[in-house]
Amino acid sequence: MTATQPGTQRRSDAISVGLVILLLAVVLPAVLDPFRLNLISKYLAFGFVAIGIVLTWGYGGVLSLGQGVFFGLGGYMMAMFLKLEASAPELPDFMVWSSVERLPAWWQPFHSLGWTMLGILVIPGALAWLFSYAIFRRRVSGVYFAIVTLALALTLTVVVIGQQGDTGGANGITDFRTLLGWDIVGNSGKRVLYFIEVAAVAVVMVLALLIVRSRFGKILIAIRDREDRVRFSGYDTAHMKAFVFAVAAVLSSIGGAFYSLQVGLIAPGVIGVVASVEMVIYAAVGGRLSIPGAVIGALLIGFLKSYLSETFPEGWLYFLGAVFILVVWAMPNGLAGLMTRMPWQRSAGGAP
Repeated sequence: MTATQPGTQRRSDAISVGLVILLLAVVLPAVLDPFRLNLISKYLAFGFVAIGIVLTWGYGGVLSLGQGVFFGLGGYMMAMFLKLEASAPELPDFMVWSSVERLPAWWQPFHSLGWTMLGILVIPGALAWLFSYAIFRRRVSGVYFAIVTLALALTLTVVVIGQQGDTGGANGITDFRTLLGWDIVGNSGKRVLYFIEVAAVAVVMVLALLIVRSRFGKILIAIRDREDRVRFSGYDTAHMKAFVFAVAAVLSSIGGAFYSLQVGLIAPGVIGVVASVEMVIYAAVGGRLSIPGAVIGALLIGFLKSYLSETFPEGWLYFLGAVFILVVWAMPNGLAGLMTRMPWQRSAGGAP
């Protein structure tokens, strides 16, 4: 490793982030019609989750198969606010169909957009920290932690489906058209939301890079590689892993909120096991050590799902499975790892 590599790596990160922002903010809006751009908005919501998985899995060595839980929390909280606005002053329609006579008390704060946004940022992070810290304190890690998070996703899915009168059940929460009276269904509203989402992704990518390049990020990598040595050095590794897991939960929650705004619904399917595993695949395809690669991975897999399902409606899942196998076999470090083997990358500053 050469002495110039850290500076070269920072420049490479800055260039990668800049190229992703250029693609999202300039190129795609210029070449895509409103329908396709709205699909990109949907895929981009999962980019927030993928960035969080890069932080926890790639840098912290903590593999979570339950990020759909926090994605769903953010999505449901935003959907609750939008649904209350759409149905005011009456009860939401699914509550009427379920013979609910009064709005549940835990729905009341979601009359306010301010409280809703605070909940999106605070509740998933607090729950994630409490949940993970209790587990990490008992030194549960690796595949065991992944199984626990998988069970959490499955449990929450069952709870949401079973509470038809409170959550909309299997159908979820749908049929909302405005945000504070502003039309979010029309093409102009969707376009504005898209650029807000791109700005949020840009901020999150920069903050994530600052985390991994900080002293905390270096300690996080040391925990991933040799947690016992870090613990013997006097660090509370359980607290550090719980903190980065909470950060990833907040990012997933933000992605879920944007998903509800862009797609116009939220359902238990985004909480479940399949969705949670797919979210890990986004990070794996983009590169589990690459922040901008996570966003590209989410966009690429989202595009492939849409394209293959349209072109090969009977067998698109087999094509998608082949893509995943190819990535694991030929590109274990994802697209970002493939780029580091390019000649211009090797000549820029030593070994990747």
